[in-house]
Amino acid sequence: MSDNSSTGKSYLDSAIASGQSALGTLTGNTGDKAEASARKDQAAAEKEASNTIGKMGPLNVSPSGGVSTDDPNRSEGSWNQTLGSAKESLGGLLGSESLKKEGTQQNAEGKGQEAQGQLSDLGSGVQDRIKGTLGGIGASITGDREKEEEYRIKHDDAKTKQRSAEADMRKQAEA
Repeated sequence: MSDNSSTGKSYLDSAIASGQSALGTLTGNTGDKAEASARKDQAAAEKEASNTIGKMGPLNVSPSGGVSTDDPNRSEGSWNQTLGSAKESLGGLLGSESLKKEGTQQNAEGKGQEAQGQLSDLGSGVQDRIKGTLGGIGASITGDREKEEEYRIKHDDAKTKQRSAEADMRKQAEA
């Protein structure tokens, strides 16, 4: 894959940097230690870039050029949460317990619906990344550059879908 923001590559670079740092410490070579430090910084930047997603509504874009759209349940669930919260607030202001209760229920249903969409995107993203990777390897072995490019795009789009779902889940967990 031509993606320079690979999570796997960042882990490999980080492990190499740790070994290089240990070697520099053992030998007293400050050059090795400085190079290891720079490589660790590079690995951290690669990992960060690998997890970066641009999002505009249900459309997601990654630095690798991957593009994906969210499962409709994600945006519909988010909208139901917003409406539910509004009904809860309005019910509280007006003293209407039934409207408040209806809002609470709609909010909860929206959370479940959004989670269902996130899990769908996460699962299909992982599955399609694997298909893209394996297909790309097969196409590379047979020398079919056109298919190799198709599988690279499939991989990158799936990675974008997966990372978008992970970012939204992380954001909700932190809230």
